[in-house]
Parts: sequence; structure tokens; C-alpha cells
Amino acid sequence: MNSAIKTQDLQVVDRLNSMSLTFQPGTLVAIIGPNGSGKSTLLQSVSGLLPYSGEVAWNGFNLQDIPIPQRAKQLAWVGPETNFEFPFTVEEVLKMGRYPWGDDAHNLEPYFEAMDLSNLASRAITQVSTGEKQRTLLARAMVTQAPIQCWDEPLSSLDIRHQLEVLTKARAMVDQGTTILISLHDLRIAHCMDQVVLLDRGDLIASGKPTQVLTPILIRQVFGVLSQEAMSLVLELPPK
Repeated sequence: MNSAIKTQDLQVVDRLNSMSLTFQPGTLVAIIGPNGSGKSTLLQSVSGLLPYSGEVAWNGFNLQDIPIPQRAKQLAWVGPETNFEFPFTVEEVLKMGRYPWGDDAHNLEPYFEAMDLSNLASRAITQVSTGEKQRTLLARAMVTQAPIQCWDEPLSSLDIRHQLEVLTKARAMVDQGTTILISLHDLRIAHCMDQVVLLDRGDLIASGKPTQVLTPILIRQVFGVLSQEAMSLVLELPPK
């Protein structure tokens, strides 16, 4: 089985040093590291949004050989910026996710419900909150049904309930074979992922299962803080 994403000696000048990584289909991946460590750069380069050297492959095909229209069907991107210049409705923004497929009449209701947007469908995207914009962008990425999803800090603007809903939906997508890469700062959330990639100042420090990467030694080395496992407040979504 081909890897969903595989990099070989991936580099971005002055931002990302040589790193080789493999992400399998049906994997939820956390990209973590301090500010300026290269999280966004890694996500953008494997998504084909930044010039890079080395090799990036999607499902066994070199990214440079995949036509742009085909890329839009294979990978969906969610960036941290939520600025919109034009007052598209929330529904119109979701429909944009189906443009590569030519069927913007695709059933959107499950995505409105998953991201708690049903009451905002006719609202202009310029007139909703930052968190609501973020949920709209996430829903648009989900609407694409792309087998690879790259989300750059998708939880930063969301309240705790909506964070849990996004993570629950992400897990359901992964269980269906989607590969999702998420950059984030909360190491407690990273601990619940299938794979963790730890970066620092453009270098790959570690990649593997959470128990292999989120060790007290590596956390102190990279973040400069002490860590220990202890009892804490656990939040979950109530049963529907």
C-alpha cells in the first residue's frame, strides 16, 4: 500500500531543513513545535503551496507530476487566515469545495450539521465570527472529500465544544481512510493522535507514536518546560 504522503530530503530554504517523513492512509497526525519551528512550512510544502527541494509524493505519485486540477481532488487545505474580501454566504463557501468535481449541488447538510453551521447557511461569511469562519473553512475542506487533509492550526479560534466536534469528525474521517495532518500547540490533544511530528527551528526532532515523541526529555529539550502525566479535567461531547 502506498503512503498517503511521503517526503524525501524535503527542504525549504531558510525555513525547513532536510527531512524525510511518511504518513500512512487513515492516520491522524499532529504537527507540533514552538513558534517558528516550521509547522506551517511543512504543511504548506507537502500541500504544494510552497517551493521546495527534495521530493514529495502523494499516494505514490510525485507531487510535481500531478496536474493542479487533480491535486484539488486529492488534498484539501485549511489555513490559519480567515479573512474574506467578498461577502459570499456560508453555503456558497461550502459549495466551493465541490468545484473541482463540478457538482456544487452536492448534499451539504451533513457538513453544516457536523460543524454546527446550519443556522448560518445564508449569512455572509464577512459577518460571522472568527471561530465561525474557521468552522466554515473546515467544512469546506471536508466537502471536498479529499483523501488527504492538511489543517494549519484549525482549533486556535474555537471554543472547547467546537474543538471536540472537529476532533470527533476528524477521527471519523480517519476511520474511513482519510489522512489528516493538523498543526497545533496543545500537547494534550497531540497525545490523542496516531502520529506526532515534533519540529524545532526547522529541524525534525522526532516522528512516531505519541508515547515515543511526547516524552519528558524531548518536551523539555524543545519547549523548555517540565512535563508529567497526572490526573486532569477530561472533557467529552455528550451522547446524541
